[in-house]
This record gives sequence, structure tokens and C-alpha cells, in this order.
Amino acid sequence: MPSSADRLAAALPAESDSRTHRARERLAWWAALVLILVWGANFSVQKAVFEAMSPGGFLFVRYLIMPVAAALLLCSRHGKRWPRLPRADLVALLKLGIAGHLLHVTLVTYGIHWSTAFSSSLILGLGPVFTLLILRWLGIERMTRAQVGGVAVACVGVLVFLSDKLLGGQWRASGGDLVLLVAAAFFSYYTVAAKPLIERHGGVTVMTYATLMGSGPVLLVSLPAGLQVDWMAVSPLIWAGMLWAVLVSAFLGWLVWGWINAVRGVARTAPLLYLMPPVAGLVAWFITGEHYTAIKLAGAALALAGVALAQFASRVRRDDVLESSVTVID
Repeated sequence: MPSSADRLAAALPAESDSRTHRARERLAWWAALVLILVWGANFSVQKAVFEAMSPGGFLFVRYLIMPVAAALLLCSRHGKRWPRLPRADLVALLKLGIAGHLLHVTLVTYGIHWSTAFSSSLILGLGPVFTLLILRWLGIERMTRAQVGGVAVACVGVLVFLSDKLLGGQWRASGGDLVLLVAAAFFSYYTVAAKPLIERHGGVTVMTYATLMGSGPVLLVSLPAGLQVDWMAVSPLIWAGMLWAVLVSAFLGWLVWGWINAVRGVARTAPLLYLMPPVAGLVAWFITGEHYTAIKLAGAALALAGVALAQFASRVRRDDVLESSVTVID
């Protein structure tokens, strides 16, 4: 029989591992809260940048920066020997780049510019509902009654939230919200289409390759707007906001969020995303003076409750790792 000393020696490594794991979880928890604050504030930051250099100018600079960041990340992981992928997967990644960057990011950029920070964060938060509908349409998952009810509640909440704009004839803001709805649907398609590729090649490879393939088309589309901007007149503060939005919020934010999910698990981390619209609303209220009626706040609460019900009603968890990273591309 092992002696007491042997049993104690065997228990020490396990206890040390347990303390290390708890420390990592605490760090991941605080990192998640900081990231939610970063993402919530980023809506107001982007609106200020768009006003200074136009949405098209922002896209042009962003997609000069993003492929460089993606290439540097690949070099840090693989050196000069990047992963070789089958031709079919490269075609699939090109489609992801088109859907995720040319369509989703472009629409999000113009939608945020036309709408408000709070509205933008709420509308983009409907991504899980679109993902659920796409999975149902493809026959991958059946919707429960609770999930159908959640979708219905979310739709009613959005209509209540937008009612003041629609009744007040605020067509530019309403159009921006509709553009954001389409953008959210494209990101949900990206979520579903990326899953098998991520399982085969890993999240970093899929993100970087899709970024590299999607950057060229966005640059072509945004080139005319980029040439119209007087770049010498752009203030250092706006440049700082641009770098914050592109490198800190989007690129670095996605990497940190992936690490958080790996440590805490998607099921425990995803609900934190429902804090993002309130954060975005508070930041916009504090910085830009955006104000909200009781009807708008009630509609926002109803919409978020419906999304939460639709996403978490089923007892069988889906492995939607990208679902919890709604601002990975944004």
C-alpha cells in the first residue's frame, strides 16, 4: 500500500493543476468583461471614424491593414511554410471571404454609419436567431417550440424597438437597421459555413485565409472612396480610432475571444454577449448624447430575451464556436 507521503506527493500536482486552472478561468472572466467593454464602445468609435473619413474610406484603410495583420499572424504560427489546403477548401474559404468581408463587413460599416450605436449593437446581436434559421433551413437542426417562440419574441422586440424610427419617418436610420439585419444574416451564414473548415484546419487558419481572400474585393470596391479622402487632414485622434477599431477590437479581440472560449467553454461565455448592447447604449449616451425612450428600451429588452430563449432553449448544445464571436469580423 502507498504510504501517506506517497499519497501526498501524488495529490500535490493535481492540486497545483487545479489552482492553475482556477487562475486561468478568473483571468478569462476578466478578459471577457474587458472585451465586452471594448466591443460595446467600438460602435461609437466607428461612427466617429466614419464621419471623419467616410465609410468607404474606412473600409479602404481597414483592408490595407487586415491582410498584413493576417499574414503576420500566419508567419508567427507557421513561419514561411503556411498550411497547404486542398483546392476545394480554398474555394470554400474564398466564399467565406466574400460573405464575411465583402458582404458582411461592408454592410455593417454602412449600416452603423446610417443608424445609431445602440441600434447597431442590438441588431447585430440577432445573429444567433439567423444562425438557428439557417441550420433549420439546411436540415441540420430542428427547432423546438421554445426556440420558435424565442424567434417570434425577438422579432416582436425588434419591431417595438424600431417603431419610433418608422413612425417618425427616420428613413435613413431605419434603412441602416435593415442593412444591419442583412449583415447579421451574412455573418450567420459565415458561422455555419466556417464550422467544418475550422474542424479540419483550426480557427486561426480559417480566419486568416478568409481575410486574405476577402480583402482584395473590398479594396477594389472601396478604392474610389479611399481616393476621395484627404488623408493629410485626418487627425491623429481619428487615426487612433481607426487602429483601435481594426486591430484592437476586431483582430486582437477575435484572438482573445477564442482563448476565452477555450478556457471557459462556449456555453458559459456566450451569454456575456448580451451585455454588449447595454454597454454600447451607455457609451453612446455618455459620449454622443444618444437618448432612448421607454418604448425603445422595452423593445431592446424584449429582443434580447427572445434571442436568449432561441439560443439556449434546446437542451442539446450546438457547437457554434463562432456564434459567440459576433464581432470577430466587425
